[in-house]
Amino acid sequence: MGWVEPCAEPCAEPKPSGWRQLIIEPRRPASIRDRPGAYRLAVGAVCIGAFMGQLDASIVTQAFPTLEQSFGVGVGAVTWVGLSYLLVLVATVAAVGRFADMVGHKLLYVYGFLIFIAGSALCALAPNLYVLCGFRVLQAIGAAMLQANSVAIIALAVPAYRLGRSIGVQGAAQALGLAFGPSVGGLLLAAGGWRLLFLVNVPVGAVGVIAGLLFIPRSRHLQARVGFDWSGFALFFPAVVALVSVISLGNGQGWTSPLLLGLIGMAVILGIGFVARERRCPDPMVDVSLFRRVRFSAGIVSGMLSFMVMFGVLVIVPFLLERGYGFGSARSGIELMAMPLALGIIAPLAGRLADRVGVGPPGVGGMALVVVGLVGLGVLHPTTPGFVALLAMVGIGLGLFIPPNNAGIMAAIPAQQSGLASGILNMTRGIGTALGLAVGGAVFGDFAGSLGDTGQVRHAFSVTALVLAAAAALAAAIALYGAVADPAPARSAEFEKRDGLGAGI
Repeated sequence: MGWVEPCAEPCAEPKPSGWRQLIIEPRRPASIRDRPGAYRLAVGAVCIGAFMGQLDASIVTQAFPTLEQSFGVGVGAVTWVGLSYLLVLVATVAAVGRFADMVGHKLLYVYGFLIFIAGSALCALAPNLYVLCGFRVLQAIGAAMLQANSVAIIALAVPAYRLGRSIGVQGAAQALGLAFGPSVGGLLLAAGGWRLLFLVNVPVGAVGVIAGLLFIPRSRHLQARVGFDWSGFALFFPAVVALVSVISLGNGQGWTSPLLLGLIGMAVILGIGFVARERRCPDPMVDVSLFRRVRFSAGIVSGMLSFMVMFGVLVIVPFLLERGYGFGSARSGIELMAMPLALGIIAPLAGRLADRVGVGPPGVGGMALVVVGLVGLGVLHPTTPGFVALLAMVGIGLGLFIPPNNAGIMAAIPAQQSGLASGILNMTRGIGTALGLAVGGAVFGDFAGSLGDTGQVRHAFSVTALVLAAAAALAAAIALYGAVADPAPARSAEFEKRDGLGAGI
């Protein structure tokens, strides 16, 4: 028999009427709620959003050259299609997670799908680049509502002994979305142009809404509804936007330009003000005391570094294969898929391993494997199939690290703060993504010169791969410190108690 969550009596609560039904989480059908292993359906519903989010992020970049021609603008202007989305997503996801801890994770997750669908449809109808960027902001708000609640839903809906493998399955869905994005994007561009890249989200999102309503349990362990910390948010939002802007624009604008220096100063001043505000606020947007938990802080920082490494590799590999070895873009894309595909295959297995031996061994071992793979790529200069094998090794290492690390983060915090923790996790993932793009591009660009000399391109790749290997080694060291300093998840006893009561209704 699988794990069965006991359900409350159907008449235990008065049924809301009118518009109040829109702000109350609906029950799942009894036939789903009472079936053994119902939590697996909740994980599946979350995986739809995880797959769609990464697929959308990777296919939109495929449209940049087409958008440049369609709207008659420069490359710099087109990059704002991606940057506007990233800025808003990273700056709002933690606040959304805090709000979800009070009103319900299922509620905001389903509404996030609806907003994402609306934003996608409007993006497809955009008459010019400026309107498209505006609708990308709407898309990002919906994506923040999805991402802030995805891991939180899994952490609250799944029994403790299945947490690692369930987060691993979600990680696999993200990796597969990332892997198939370029190929799917190319097919959609060929079939119907750039507008089809956004329209494809509508039917997928509709399936996600239905699955969320039917399969995700209502939230438990919610915090009392108090006033939202708007003053804290007013400091936090521009601080994060300034920080991500510095990371994203540094290569193009110059790291010592007046604009970048001003943004750095803005991020520092507002960040200090935000921390001071949260420490004295009775109901803060972000409970900064969470960072006193060694496992939580170590997981957040090492997780950010892991995404920096992943996206740094995604940036530099196409340049090496196309400019250094003379491969075509199609072959380059196929070989690059080795990393996310390996990640997607290993992630569920890593989650299962973490459930048995703890989050420390697979996480630390995984990042050590990433270091070996990157050093091999940088030093040995292999060609196919050795290159693909080492890329797969990096993917396997990331697959061994990310799900256990996420499980450790979620197990280290009180259940009623799951949404906030999930939001912070996804915010730092976005910052890590931006760092990977910026650091990978900056180091590679400094050593590659004009990209005309194949030897210079290969040398630039080697240097960048070794820099990313150093970042992976730092992530492994931080993860090891977290595992040694706090070997047992802080929520283990609470999880066992929760498993006896049921994770939701």
